[in-house]
Amino acid sequence: MNCFEIIYYFYPEDTALRRLLLAHCGQVRGKALAIWKDFAGSGLEIDAGLVAGGAMLHDIGIGRCHAPGILCEGTEPYICHGVIGAEMLREYGRRHGLNLEAYARICERHTGTGITAEEIRNQKLPVPERDYLPETPEEKLVCLADKFYSKSGGMKEKSISRIRQSMLKFGVDSVARLEEMCRMFGVMDMKR
Repeated sequence: MNCFEIIYYFYPEDTALRRLLLAHCGQVRGKALAIWKDFAGSGLEIDAGLVAGGAMLHDIGIGRCHAPGILCEGTEPYICHGVIGAEMLREYGRRHGLNLEAYARICERHTGTGITAEEIRNQKLPVPERDYLPETPEEKLVCLADKFYSKSGGMKEKSISRIRQSMLKFGVDSVARLEEMCRMFGVMDMKR
């Protein structure tokens, strides 16, 4: 599976959005693999190829969403980009005879620190009401690595303290999930 081939399929033009997508996803891939490398030998089996590909594809749905501040000129709410990206990958897989389900699950489960059906219901979020929590080590690793980088504001790496602070607006459960992922991968309260 060539993740760049998939990205270029959905983003064929060399646009500022595609360059932003590639830059951000490249940062997330680098961070995820750095954490994986530090974590290797812990006894937990992690598919580094799935992590690398999933990190490159996790935001594939942003182009169909409306977020002009990060060059997204689609029509859907930005919160939907993970679910949209998952469907894009599933459809691409069907058309090209590929099983991309593991990558699709990374897409739909990386938003925030995951989203529960209860959070969707209580906050009236415009996504199908079900749990979108990262479950596998690979899903959790990409989700965590994504929190270190934003697609706006200079794209500089954030500290865990800053990430935790930004996650507070989504509630204590979101912060608890962040802290659980940090413990799982041995990520300390500093830049790695």
